[in-house]
Amino acid sequence: MTETAPSEIPPPAQVTLPDGRVELAPGSPPPSGPYANEDLLPVPVGKRTWTTYNFSALWVGMAHNTASWTLASGLIAVGMDWKQAVLTIALANVIVLVPMLLTGHAGPKYGIPFPVFARASFGIRGANLPAVVRALVACGWFGIQTWIGGEAIYFLAGKLIGDGWTDAATIGGYAWTMWLSFAIFWAIQVAIIYRGMETIRRFENWAAPFVLVGAFVMLWWMADKAGGFGPLLDQPSKLGWGGDFWKLFWPSLMGMIGFWSTLSLNIPDFTRYGKSQKAQTRGQALGLPTTMTLFAFLSVMVTSGSQAVYGEPIWDPVQLAAKTDNAVGLLFALVTVLVATLSVNIAANLVSPAFDFSNVAPRRVTFRAGALITCVLAVLIFPWKLYSDPEGYIFTWLGLVGGLLGTVAGILVADYWILRRARLDLVDLYRAGGRYWYDAGWNWRAVAALVAGGVLAVGGADFHPLIDGRPVPFLEPLADYGWAVGLGTSLVLYLALMLLPATRPPGAPRGSGPGPSRPSGRPVLPWPP
Repeated sequence: MTETAPSEIPPPAQVTLPDGRVELAPGSPPPSGPYANEDLLPVPVGKRTWTTYNFSALWVGMAHNTASWTLASGLIAVGMDWKQAVLTIALANVIVLVPMLLTGHAGPKYGIPFPVFARASFGIRGANLPAVVRALVACGWFGIQTWIGGEAIYFLAGKLIGDGWTDAATIGGYAWTMWLSFAIFWAIQVAIIYRGMETIRRFENWAAPFVLVGAFVMLWWMADKAGGFGPLLDQPSKLGWGGDFWKLFWPSLMGMIGFWSTLSLNIPDFTRYGKSQKAQTRGQALGLPTTMTLFAFLSVMVTSGSQAVYGEPIWDPVQLAAKTDNAVGLLFALVTVLVATLSVNIAANLVSPAFDFSNVAPRRVTFRAGALITCVLAVLIFPWKLYSDPEGYIFTWLGLVGGLLGTVAGILVADYWILRRARLDLVDLYRAGGRYWYDAGWNWRAVAALVAGGVLAVGGADFHPLIDGRPVPFLEPLADYGWAVGLGTSLVLYLALMLLPATRPPGAPRGSGPGPSRPSGRPVLPWPP
């Protein structure tokens, strides 16, 4: 039997404005109870102020970072030339923009964050499943980016202090001063996130152009070292355009999609502050594919130049910047790395899990407490191991992330756009016993689609260096297409399960299934009329 709702304050109504945005009725009490807190409630329309520039700047700040630099340079390191690497990344970002805009639509329309948005499909309690998956992925990303930032501090301090810093005693394979640098950068990010979302918006606005200038300066420096732009463009592909390239292309494409598949889920965490649908749509379309492609071009040019100058591609920009003997140039390069890493890590990897962990226990975990949980878990995930190898970074980490999160994206898109026609009941998203309560707060159909899609997407993947072997060896042929397999499988399976007749235990009265029932026993899908 479905649980009954505890007694609560009568729920307030929602109002729809002429431009289509929805908010709680002015003057009505906000939703209360165990599934609501101040951080999870809808943003009032008056506070949805982000413009096209704000969203574009957000993406410039997030795209122009060390991790996305290493995406392109990592493709050079595994054998592609600059044309192949830029093509792969450009196509991936055009593809991932589609689910980004589809899931982002709920943000400016309803003012809700990702974990609340997921309640419509997974159930009030079931939404914790995709929220925690997304949060744990963010913890891994936060750890990787924090390691990169700590590395920049370590090399910068080493140039200024000398060998006593860089040649310090080692702990766990790294100098203790590297661990100290990691801790310092970790603390800086915690301090910024504690100041709230408005501080993040202002930081992104000025960080974005600063990082872009820094990338062009690094390109100019490498071209000067190589004797012009010719050597940067002339580095040949080790793969050609035959079978060897295409064998590498598909897992690389899925990995590149996996890079931003995280944000394709939790983009409502940002678009909920959008002034309009046009602001978020134009801002993201202008900001994501264009800036990622430009930054990929800069990255592969510099990495190709490093191959021409040093005889091997140096895919890590921090390691590359440390090769200069010019103190001013080194300082500028590494400060750029620090700003770029702060920009993406705070926006992409702290905001989402802070909301996600808050959704697990709204009465006990605030946005700031969720951010602190993320910071602690990010250390426990051993990010230095994930980042140490470009093949493991691109094909294992990003492929695994893309496959799992593509599965969640398929369910969200199917539910919001195909079943509900983009219509949600704000109040019911926060209360037990409503249309999104399903069975004891869980929609088993969404869970089944998530599990099935996830197994098909990543079951045949090579998890090296995390573990040896493939969990489900006969699924290996699907492993190179993990994101697409996960998204397509979960979308189709979720729709099929939601359209099945309601199942009831023998003798149970009609209506005891996942939602109110017609006399035939087929569920009335829980969207507003």
